[in-house]
Amino acid sequence: MTRDAEDNKEKAVATNRKAYHDYFIEEKFEAGIMLLGTEVKSLREGRVNLQDSYASVREGEVFLHNCHISPYSHGNIMNQDPVRVRKLLLHKKEINKLMGKTQQKGLTLIPLRIYFSKRGHAKVELGLAKGKKLYDRRESIKAREAGREVERAIKDRK
Repeated sequence: MTRDAEDNKEKAVATNRKAYHDYFIEEKFEAGIMLLGTEVKSLREGRVNLQDSYASVREGEVFLHNCHISPYSHGNIMNQDPVRVRKLLLHKKEINKLMGKTQQKGLTLIPLRIYFSKRGHAKVELGLAKGKKLYDRRESIKAREAGREVERAIKDRK
């Protein structure tokens, strides 16, 4: 792989794998995130936890809640509160679309991953999600197991 190809990749910092287990992801959005002080350095170290985090739309703005970004290891008094509410940056049309969709029954905004874009900006991938019921989760597990068995059978046949 050439140097240019490596530079053009997005570097994933954290993913919320549990979101795919607990929710049906209907639509995805890319949003910038407003960070203060040493939070970016802490993100680059990969010290972030997306579990139990969610986003909300209030007064025409989108905010990220319960996202834990650990204090920077070499930081000083400039370190921020690890679970503070962070503003997400989206276009007005996207915010209006999200506002309309989240007011529907059962839809919520879940952060799926945090990554650095090609230009080095921290981004959050938001998913418009609908919660799965217990029987939906069981069906997903059954489908995944059936797919694995089919793959095994094909592999054994060869």
